[in-house]
Parts: sequence; C-alpha cells; structure tokens
Amino acid sequence: MRSPLQGGLPPSGAVVGAVVEIACDESGFSGTNLLNSTEPVITHASVDLSRAEAVELIARFGLSPHEMKSGQFLRRPGAGEMVDRFLAALRDRSHVHVIDKEFFLVTRIVDLLLAEPTYAAGTRLTQHQRPPAVALHRAGRKAGHDWDDFLSAFVALVRRKRRGPAQENLERFFRARDALARHAPDDAVLTALDPARVRTVLARLDDDDRSIPPPLEPMLPALAETILHWAAGHRQVLVFHDEQSALTADRLTRLGQALPGRPLAGLVMVDSRDDPRVQVADLLAGVARRSMTQEDLEEGDAGGHGRQGQTAQEGTG
Repeated sequence: MRSPLQGGLPPSGAVVGAVVEIACDESGFSGTNLLNSTEPVITHASVDLSRAEAVELIARFGLSPHEMKSGQFLRRPGAGEMVDRFLAALRDRSHVHVIDKEFFLVTRIVDLLLAEPTYAAGTRLTQHQRPPAVALHRAGRKAGHDWDDFLSAFVALVRRKRRGPAQENLERFFRARDALARHAPDDAVLTALDPARVRTVLARLDDDDRSIPPPLEPMLPALAETILHWAAGHRQVLVFHDEQSALTADRLTRLGQALPGRPLAGLVMVDSRDDPRVQVADLLAGVARRSMTQEDLEEGDAGGHGRQGQTAQEGTG
C-alpha cells in the first residue's frame, strides 16, 4: 500500500485565463545535506507535454516506466546519439534549472544575514544581491580549509535542529568568518556580517517566523525560477510535481505571493509511477545533472544565476 503523498497546494477552483501545465522532477536532491553530498548540483527539470505526448516519447526510445532513469539511459549503446535525439524532441517544450549547492549556501548567507529574507531570495527577483555572493564564492574557493569551515559553520548556525547552543554556533561562525577574512580582507560580505544582525535572524528562526524561507532548502527558489520561466510574464502555471515533502502548502502559498503577478495556479503532487510527464522530467533532470562539467559550474558562478535555455540549463545560487 502506498503512503499518502506529502506536500502540494492544489488549485482551490477552476484556473481561468492563459494557463500552462508543467510536470517537474529533480535529480541530485540531498535534503539539507548540501556540503557532504556526492552530488554537487541539483537539476530541476520541467516539461509542458501532454500525457499522450509523454507516453509517445517514452515509447519512441523503447523505454518502460521502470527504466526511466538517466543512469540506465546513458549506459545504453549509442547513448550520446540518443541523448541528442531526446533533447531535440524536447526543444521548446522543456526547461532545466541548475543549483550549485555550494553557491546556493553563499547566496543564502547574503540573502538571510545581510538583506531582509523573503521567498523571492535566490531567484532572478533578487539578482542585485548576486554580485557580492559571486565575489565571495570566487575568493572563498581559493582559501582551502578556511572556506570549508566557514560554510560548515553557516550550516550549523541556521540548521533547524542545531547541535549545541545557539551562542556557541554564533561564535564558531564568526571565528570562521575571521579566519576566512585573512584570505579576502576586503570582501564586502565578510566585512558586513554583524553579530547583532545575525543574532536577530537566529531569534526569528527559533521563533518559527515563517516569513523567512527555510535557509537550507534549495527546492523553493528552484521552483520559483521554473514558474517564472513558464509564466513568461502573462500566464498562470499549474504544476504537477513528483512527491517533494519540502514543498508544503504554507511554503507554496508564501512563494506564490512573492512572485510578480502571482503566476502559481497550484501545485499537485503525483507519484512519478503514475504520470509519464513526470517520468520524462525525471529523465531530463538526470541527463542534465550527469552532463554537468566543472566548466558549466564555473560559467554559472560567473553569471550569478548562470544560463537560461529550453533544453539547456539555467544556473542558480
């Protein structure tokens, strides 16, 4: 017997006006384990296929639902040619959003500790906050263990279930900041971090202030970017998503309110085994993640949020 699906925010009534239905899935998601995962990126893929089109596409490649995994697909003879054909079939009908987990943490430091945290954080709507994050990321990656210690201290500081008293985590974070600052003494983010301000944010998190998005949850800004892409400034977007417990009704409501024009018509959780559109999105997400190279990640860092494309990728912090 299957367990009830978690998360989602189905539409409360009929969706009126211009609307696009998309099916989504991700690859590389590791929860809040953003530093010690074997996967450095998450890919969030979406397609606007009908069920019939998805079934036809699956059959075209001789696949069955239980074979719709990128690892199996890429191990087939002639995989390179098949991937090219698969992406060509999805041209203008798909979108992939890429999250570099490490860079996501850097943007969270800026969005949460230096600005007023909102559900628009980490999206194109706060693009003006990306340049200092990019500068810190570039400087930090040259600092070795001090960079790793700084990011680890931030994760420990904002993790919902902290290990150790908040004051100890706060002191550890600022010790790590000071050590890292020796490598980048003029970095704007490191200089601007203020213990009083950070303490205030921590108090809000401890008081369960739900106006602050979960600090270590990358799926929300990824979904926001996906919605903004498909809305194209004038459409409502109805999302069918593989089960994702992080996408609760409360969070989705707040996310929808933060997007211009409120384009989120609703989000329906589905079991990927029952929806061929989600199976295609799952395969696309896996193919995109496994195709990422270090050069791709560096390009994404350089652009703040990276590149946009239909069957290419769009990067993010």
